[in-house]
Amino acid sequence: MFLSLLKTKLHGATVTKTDLHYEGSIQIDQDLLDAAGLVEFERVDVWNVTSGSRIQTYVINGARGSGEVMLNGGAARYAEPGDKVIIAAFAQVEAETARNYKPTVVLINDDNSVKSVR
Repeated sequence: MFLSLLKTKLHGATVTKTDLHYEGSIQIDQDLLDAAGLVEFERVDVWNVTSGSRIQTYVINGARGSGEVMLNGGAARYAEPGDKVIIAAFAQVEAETARNYKPTVVLINDDNSVKSVR
């Protein structure tokens, strides 16, 4: 049996831009993706701490060092620049290893740089 567990999360990211007319997704600074172990096209949940909205979308690579966290397409309706969000991905983990499993948690500074990784 497999359990769905938190794989990684970016906690406290700030939305920098939205673009309703883009094809969709969330564009994230490559430095943040690397810290979290996220890859382009991976499905993520985006939990808007400011508004309380929750959506699912997929990741696209943002420019390294840009601090970019940009919601595109229909997802743009769920956030405004300046909103705080949590971005989370999940993985299927075998039940036998689930008790010892630990996700990657990336805490984010206000400028969308990495504060810490645990």
